[in-house]
Amino acid sequence: MPQKKRGPGPSIKDPEMYEALRDDGESKAKAAAISNAAANSSREEVGRRGGKGEDYDERTKDELMQRAQELDIEGRSSMSKDELIEALRNH
Repeated sequence: MPQKKRGPGPSIKDPEMYEALRDDGESKAKAAAISNAAANSSREEVGRRGGKGEDYDERTKDELMQRAQELDIEGRSSMSKDELIEALRNH
C-alpha cells in the first residue's frame, strides 16, 4: 500500500511556504520558524528583516578569521581577507 504524504502538521501556519522551504533544503525547524514568522506578519516583511550581522566586507581580517574558526573552515590560517570572505559566503 503506498504511503500517503503527510502535511507539516497543525503547528505550521503557512504550509505552502513551509513546503517550499523544505523543497529548497531547509531543515524542518528553520522552515517552520520562517513560515510561521511570515504568517504572523507578512511574507514581504519577513524577507526584508534579514540578519543584523555586519557585511563581511566591513569586518577586519581578525573578525573574519574568528568566524571561520567558529565554522571550522579548513585552511583558514593561510587565507587572505578576500579568500576568507569567499569561504564564509560559500559555507
